Amino acid sequence: MEFEDHYRQSQRQKFDCLLFDLDDTLYPYSSGIAAACTKNIQDYMIEKLGIEESRISELSNLLYKNYGTTMAGLRAVGYQFDYDDYHSFVHGRLPYENIKPDHVLRSILLSLPIRKLIFTNGDKVHAIKALKRLGLEDCFEGIICFETLNQPFSPTENSKETQKIFDIVGHFSRPEPGVELPKTPVLCKPSVEAMEFALKIANINPQRTVFFEDSTRNILAGKQVGLHTVLVGTSHRSKGADYALESIHNIREALPELWAEAEERRALQYHSGKVAMETSVSA
Repeated sequence: MEFEDHYRQSQRQKFDCLLFDLDDTLYPYSSGIAAACTKNIQDYMIEKLGIEESRISELSNLLYKNYGTTMAGLRAVGYQFDYDDYHSFVHGRLPYENIKPDHVLRSILLSLPIRKLIFTNGDKVHAIKALKRLGLEDCFEGIICFETLNQPFSPTENSKETQKIFDIVGHFSRPEPGVELPKTPVLCKPSVEAMEFALKIANINPQRTVFFEDSTRNILAGKQVGLHTVLVGTSHRSKGADYALESIHNIREALPELWAEAEERRALQYHSGKVAMETSVSA
């Protein structure tokens, strides 16, 4: 009877997975990684895609605003480029030395015997580098990244000569009736399709998962697919956020139930082991 009570209690546990964004969530925006990444993206647009420097600021803002990432927007409007080359250029020159080991966060994560995953729009090489700098590379079961959601880029024959670029700046400055924005072939947050695909691939039940993210757009998308959401980097909740944390270090203060459930799991495991041992001895 006592074992059945413990089992019922475990069945009532609210959460069984923690899903974490990486950049500006597990380490602070003040690291300068985001600013350096933006600069590298703009340099790529100029050096690799031949876009005039005078157009970069407005173009990149529109692409990011409408497609979630500048990369997704560039592909949507018609630019063709190798994804690995893009990531190598944009992330390869980042000041990773600005990301410092986070012993406090490591202790927090290791104190929770619950499934933990990374969900980033970045590529796997970047994610692994950042996690190693943080000292958290062994704290997560896996990484859902760009390569998880997207196939390698396969350029069409003579793609450089045949690519037709949609004028997104002109589209918004001189809108024409019936003309819609082109769709992107890239899956990434905050696309609900990308969120649902990621949950399916990782076999995640959104109703029992807490999603930690610094982007308000991604938080809203997370809520739309049924995740419990935590906005990181501010104490003010945005639309779609169930909780808001000034720092990722404040998890325990905001979600004490995670530790309560962890204690229940430990008690259940201890009880199960005790029952098994007593059964073996009596047999």
